[in-house]
Amino acid sequence: MRTRTLLLLAIFCGLAILVAGGVQLLRLAGDDGDTAENLSVGDTARAGDLSVTVIDAVEDDGLMRVTVRLGGVDDPSGLDDFQLIVSGARVEPLGAVQAGEGACAAFTMAEQTCDLVFGTADNAGRARVLLLLRGEDRVRWDLARLTEG
Repeated sequence: MRTRTLLLLAIFCGLAILVAGGVQLLRLAGDDGDTAENLSVGDTARAGDLSVTVIDAVEDDGLMRVTVRLGGVDDPSGLDDFQLIVSGARVEPLGAVQAGEGACAAFTMAEQTCDLVFGTADNAGRARVLLLLRGEDRVRWDLARLTEG
């Protein structure tokens, strides 16, 4: 091949890369990156194969007890998918043995009603958000208004 032909091919390839990069930048600019749903008590959401409804949330004596109805998946470690956001910190749920009677343990295909229990004694402020992270899905329930006097 001649030098002129090689130069023209190089310029064409460079332009093709530049156009593809510009298209990708436009696609990314339209993506806000936060796909989490913001829900409140009584709302139902699906995260992957898990269906969750937050029925109630009560905070007393340094414990936040969130009553949920969930089902749709057999997962012995499904409790690890939940966190409580309190004043900028993340609190993991207590295990079934620590949380006491009615606490969630293993998730099953059959729908069940149980409590997610979080230790909040060391967390000041009124912010309370239940966060479910399962696979690529993120779901948030705003519980703050339930803790206000």
